[in-house]
Amino acid sequence: MKILGISALNHDASITLLDHSNDEILFSAHSERYSNIKNDSLLNHKMFVDCSQYGDIDKVVFFERPYLKKSRQLYAGQYKEIFSTLPKTHIKQFQWNVKDIHYVQHHTSHACASYFTSPYDESAIVVIDAIGEWETCTIWYVKGNSFEKRYSVKYPNSLGLWYSAMTQRLGLKPQEDEYILMGMAGWGTIDKELKQNIYNDFFKRPDNPLPIKLSGNLHRGCLDWNPDYYKDDGSDEWKFNIAANVQSICEDEIKKVFDLAQHLVPETKNMCYGGGVALNCVANSIIARDYYPSLWIIPNPGDAGSSLGCAAYLHGRHVNWKDTFLGYNIKGKYPVTQVSKELLNGNIVGVASGRAEYGPRALGNRSLLADPRGDDIKDKVNKIKKRQEFRPFAPAVLEEHAHEIFDMPVKKSQYMQFVAKCKYPEKYPAICHVDGTSRVQTVSKDDNPNFYNLINKFYKQTGCPMVLNTSLNIKGQPIVNNYLDGIEFSKKYNVKVYS
Repeated sequence: MKILGISALNHDASITLLDHSNDEILFSAHSERYSNIKNDSLLNHKMFVDCSQYGDIDKVVFFERPYLKKSRQLYAGQYKEIFSTLPKTHIKQFQWNVKDIHYVQHHTSHACASYFTSPYDESAIVVIDAIGEWETCTIWYVKGNSFEKRYSVKYPNSLGLWYSAMTQRLGLKPQEDEYILMGMAGWGTIDKELKQNIYNDFFKRPDNPLPIKLSGNLHRGCLDWNPDYYKDDGSDEWKFNIAANVQSICEDEIKKVFDLAQHLVPETKNMCYGGGVALNCVANSIIARDYYPSLWIIPNPGDAGSSLGCAAYLHGRHVNWKDTFLGYNIKGKYPVTQVSKELLNGNIVGVASGRAEYGPRALGNRSLLADPRGDDIKDKVNKIKKRQEFRPFAPAVLEEHAHEIFDMPVKKSQYMQFVAKCKYPEKYPAICHVDGTSRVQTVSKDDNPNFYNLINKFYKQTGCPMVLNTSLNIKGQPIVNNYLDGIEFSKKYNVKVYS
């Protein structure tokens, strides 16, 4: 029996095909990479064509409960959303017999995506996101396949929604540019008075030991918000300072959640973490260091990962999680020799080879790579990708050398989910943020043997056991998906892309 999980009609639509007979994930993909519309909320016919090569579908499951969600939209005054397309109507376009669609509650999908891909048979689970139907934060205990929800925060109290609102206030795109706010924070100053002002404006009681107690409904917007302490004087300094304090408040609230989780789930020291807020790698590092060294985060913890989560819920047991390379397959030998030559010549080079990553971060199969040691490399790559100059880049480092170069909060960071202080920032300026940290990807032979061989070849010839790794895309556009996308990228941006 094959189960198709669907996440759509919100943002970043995705599908996952799961084989119930052998626990294998056959195919997982993002709609945006087929439509070329960033964060596309709609399903895509071409994606289903690719999925069909893995066999017929027996059951279809959707990642949330639509009528429960509409009840919250009515409460929130989102009247246009109430009359939006229902999942069954949308899925019918793809000519499937959808008489019997199963529905899973939003946070249950997140929890299942996290736990059923984890190495644990018993775990606490934390889910924090913007919003599901009503829930915005949940804490669970799970043993075997028995889930027990022990805490829930409901709308309008939402840390993810607040962070998105602040993203919009800084002139960025909500539900897309939150990671830019996180990057901006490193350039700002945490100021006690400003932080307290922000807390007072948005939270009921900053000293409340319980997490995420907001004072207002953020669907009403905060575009006119600007504390008197900081005037909008035409410069960007105020934005960096607000970003720093917003990030600091976010971390404080997340710590409250994990304090509570330790109290409510004393049975285990294992932790699975999901929801869109789990993409905040700065906060993730604090959790791993101070709370749960065994922290497990799926590489796609946001709503797109819930296509896997709802399928796993119906599956009812752990899936055979190997890696995140589950999407479209560009066949052929991985271009180790060609790419290493380009890197040795000081060039910036693209790779589009093998199966695409399921998740927002390129991990070697749809990557733009460079030598991390060059003083001008960061500026050059930002220029190619049309990104803001302050934006940092990640290192992909051989796992056995990661702890030599970085003060790692975890043993492995194979999905680029944690930040670490670089011990030698002067040697590797292209992958160090202004605060001396890097969002590290560790690479082992098990994680991605082809990418490992490429970095190892570069290391043997240079003594540098890592490369700069960023996604093969331009700001505001999806990651390259297929071979023709790679050719188009190469022509448009004058960067060689090897497949």
